[in-house]
Amino acid sequence: MPSPYRAIFAAPGARAFSLAGFIGRMPLSMMGIGIVTMISQVTGRYGLAGALSAALALSAAVLGPLISRLVDRHGQRRVLRPATLISLVAAAGLLLCVKFEAPDWTLFVFTACVGTVPSLGAMTRARWAAIYRGDGQRLHTAYSWESIVDEVCFIFGPILAIGLSTTWFPEAGPLLAGVFLAIGVFWLTAQRATEPAPHPLGQQSGGSALRSPGLQVLALAFVATGAIFGSVDVVTVAFAEERGQKSAASLVLAVYALGSCLAGAVFGLLRVKGEPSVRWLIGVVAMAVSMIPLLLAGNLPLLAVALFVAGLSIAPTMVTTMALVEAHVPRTKLTEGMTWTGTGLAVGVALGSSAAGWVVDASGAEAGYVVPVVSGALAAVVAVLGHRRLRTPAPTREGQHLEQFADDTADAGAAVGEHRSGEQHLA
Repeated sequence: MPSPYRAIFAAPGARAFSLAGFIGRMPLSMMGIGIVTMISQVTGRYGLAGALSAALALSAAVLGPLISRLVDRHGQRRVLRPATLISLVAAAGLLLCVKFEAPDWTLFVFTACVGTVPSLGAMTRARWAAIYRGDGQRLHTAYSWESIVDEVCFIFGPILAIGLSTTWFPEAGPLLAGVFLAIGVFWLTAQRATEPAPHPLGQQSGGSALRSPGLQVLALAFVATGAIFGSVDVVTVAFAEERGQKSAASLVLAVYALGSCLAGAVFGLLRVKGEPSVRWLIGVVAMAVSMIPLLLAGNLPLLAVALFVAGLSIAPTMVTTMALVEAHVPRTKLTEGMTWTGTGLAVGVALGSSAAGWVVDASGAEAGYVVPVVSGALAAVVAVLGHRRLRTPAPTREGQHLEQFADDTADAGAAVGEHRSGEQHLA
């Protein structure tokens, strides 16, 4: 492991919570594509498959920030475990409905309830932020590492979900995703020493983290970015099936994630300089331009090359996004703020996967790649028009005095005596 990455894992407990977060994040790349594969295997209806994937994403978009807001107030353990149990029960109901050919409306009901799945990426990033608060370079490396973890999930997740559902039984992919979620969440929440201290309502200023103008721009741009991801997944599965190689879709999507993973690994080694808002703008525009070659790929090998190149801009953009969230959102609402970017992605995935499914049903897979191209153009427009709001914020942010009070209290408590068992106050 390169030295900057080795350095961040010197913190006690960092390896354990990062590994737990990795396992718990596997469903991020498995559940949506697993549902698409499962439904297309059982019914052959890509429109229904895309609509269910959209329902899952929209549900997560609505419920995710609410769950993260509760986490900021009450702590990860108290909130994540019951939320995960609800999601797992709903996933089991969905699989049973598919197995026994229940009416379509039952599929949507259970899929919507699966959306209580917590954002494990936001939870692990909040732990890094608590550990390396004030150390910009190590926090940059930590966020880069988390982007690598995201992309590793997207390399192996689709392979597992599509491969199991096409070679074993249709429900196998979503079933394994549920197993990963249970293991990851319950292991992560068992690690109390690195859990960020909660900020009860009395320590927080009023309103949602989304009141930040900078966060609004990031979330809106990520709606269009999510539409890229959602549509690419659905269209690629259909593209491979039209050529009689449906199982190869997982490998092609893995190449897409591999490009992002490699770019994120290199980006984490760099000592970044300059305005983050400018880097973010360049990243979003590059992501948009990289969608155009997908329209020209006439076979799977060319499509894989085009997606690898397209993936190179993803992780650096995501890393910069997390740094911008940390700069623009009050510390007492950091988990919620990070989740709002995921919410933007989820809404976009819903719109993109649904639109792509209908286009594929109506005009074929090759025509479906128009959806990510249009989505990329919309993301670029939002970035160009709104990136000025992302310039370095004024020194006084909403909630700053409350955050300082909380930090001072934690420091004083640490100076008085030993930490209570299972707890940690991070200065």
